[in-house]
Order: sequence, then structure tokens, then C-alpha cells
Amino acid sequence: MASHTQSYRPKAAAELLGIGTATLWRWIKSRPDFPQPIRLSARCTVIPGDALIAWRDAQASQGKKATA
Repeated sequence: MASHTQSYRPKAAAELLGIGTATLWRWIKSRPDFPQPIRLSARCTVIPGDALIAWRDAQASQGKKATA
């Protein structure tokens, strides 16, 4: 049985993190530990949900405020 992993479109990922989409793209480009998006087609990009939530939880456990 294959496991199902949820993926987030950029807008939904930004909402999950409590940031704007511009900040999300800036973090993707500037933070090496931030989960990288997967381009499904020319107009569809997703971010793996398990990696995104793991990154968010790691930031919280380190006591870092997730800000730009």
C-alpha cells in the first residue's frame, strides 16, 4: 500500500506558515533548509506537505520565530 502525502500549493503553504506568498518565495530562494517546491507543470507548483510541516516544527522547537 502506497502512502499518500499531501502537497500544498504556494498560497496554501504560505497560509499554513502565516506568511505572505512573496515571503514564501523569498524563503525558498534564500533559506537552504527550507523545503524546495516541485514543479508539476508550467503553471502548477507544489511543496511537499510532510517536509513543510517538519520544517515548521523544527523552527518551533529551536525557538526561532518564522519571520522574513
